[in-house]
Amino acid sequence: MQRGELITRLDTETEWDIIIIGGGATGLGAAADASSRGYKTLLLERFDFAKGTSSRATKLVHGGVRYLAQGNIKLVMEALHERGLLLKNAPHLTRIQPFILPAYSWWQKWYYGIGLKIYDLMSGKLSIGKTRMLSSKTILQYSPAVVQTGLSGGILYYDGQFDDARLALNLAQTAVEAGGTVLNYMEVFDVRKENGKSKGVYAEDTLTGKEYEIKSKAVINATGVFTDDVLQMDDDMQHNMVSPSQGIHLVVDKKFFPGDYAMMIPKTDDGRVLFAVPWHNKVIIGTTDTPVAEASFEPRPLEAEIEFIFRNVNRYLSSGITRTDVKAVFAGLRPLVKAPGQKNTALMPRDHTIIVSQSNLVTITGGKWTTYRKMAKVAVDNALFVGKLERRRCVTGSLHIHGWCKAVNNADPLHYYGTDAEEIKQLAEQNTAWGEQLHNAFPYIKAQVIWAVRNEMAMTVEDVLARRIRMLFLDAHAALQAAPAVAKLMAEEMGRDEAWQQDQLKDFTVLAEGYLLTI
Repeated sequence: MQRGELITRLDTETEWDIIIIGGGATGLGAAADASSRGYKTLLLERFDFAKGTSSRATKLVHGGVRYLAQGNIKLVMEALHERGLLLKNAPHLTRIQPFILPAYSWWQKWYYGIGLKIYDLMSGKLSIGKTRMLSSKTILQYSPAVVQTGLSGGILYYDGQFDDARLALNLAQTAVEAGGTVLNYMEVFDVRKENGKSKGVYAEDTLTGKEYEIKSKAVINATGVFTDDVLQMDDDMQHNMVSPSQGIHLVVDKKFFPGDYAMMIPKTDDGRVLFAVPWHNKVIIGTTDTPVAEASFEPRPLEAEIEFIFRNVNRYLSSGITRTDVKAVFAGLRPLVKAPGQKNTALMPRDHTIIVSQSNLVTITGGKWTTYRKMAKVAVDNALFVGKLERRRCVTGSLHIHGWCKAVNNADPLHYYGTDAEEIKQLAEQNTAWGEQLHNAFPYIKAQVIWAVRNEMAMTVEDVLARRIRMLFLDAHAALQAAPAVAKLMAEEMGRDEAWQQDQLKDFTVLAEGYLLTI
């Protein structure tokens, strides 16, 4: 997957079937869906794939336990079904994750236990593990960091886990393999109209400044928290439909939460659940739900959110996590669809919403990573209707995502590349220097940087350290230390000069400082 090769198609194709604006979970899912059905598909992303919300999740493929408590049975059933499909279609990026829910009274144990048994039953044939009640002794065996005082026992249940940015990238590769075209750093600045109908877009390659007029039969707006920006390009009288909500996560070493079991705290100060989840040999703790007035591609955690997580997680963990223990902090925005009269974003629906404007622009927003495939299908089906395209059956329910392999060796540091892992190892064999680690605290090697440039459309140091490998999200200090080596490797591979390297390091330093928790 090479950007230079893909971008030439803009000069040769006179008209596309479907143009998708937005390279996050839903947009890339729609690109994979439409391409695999045989439609001429083009996706345009203004920054990098999964730059925004789609790389900042809690890394869970789940039905949503709290949605069950809210009575949103439809969303839970749909998400549990999609969870099962994703675990089958991307085994190299997903795994079954056991969870412990500690209880500090007998009624809590039974209340949550019954709820989680229902949650398990709702997954039907796609169940991934049987929910069980556990004694306090067994809870401590599984999660020794849990506070013992007053512990009544708890519940063991199962959900899914994944690497969000890697899945986004693999969806892009899946779309390209099916004949689609996906381009990062391509900003749509207007919707193209014919007789009042949306028939393409105007876009600029932000790396070169070249502008394009691109024709299509249908246009899908899948821009998440930036949905309203595209709606207003289409019709400047459009009212805002998205209410962004911020969620943050803290990342700490596994010594603070040892073992392979994740933990769910069933109720926090604001009524949300809180998770502590092992991920890439660290532990992610989150999340929050804070309304924000304006969407940003680089949201920053608020002090109140940070204190909220410390306050709630340390009630349950004896390890006593402090600010100095945090390796990275990251924030993401949810594209919640406004509900009439509802101001509390924690209570807003997480279902997706689709609208078709008078110009036939198809807009899909809301939802969650777990249900990306279903959202993509709905978006493409609507695009076929407005574009008067021949109807073809969706195949993504059983479509193997790029990298799929039958047997996944989770002990291999490169396992999440799936079938690409062997080619990365071959790069390291061809050039022994590329087999060196980027940082002594992480297994990432230099060959992964070369692979990212050659095959994964990485254009900046941030692309590599934030999304092709996940070091920025795991340890911001380590990422800063690795950045010079990454910039040098990229410059050599891309034919860039010393000035480019320095600009990249300057930009990345400013970015990474936002992932450090000041004392």
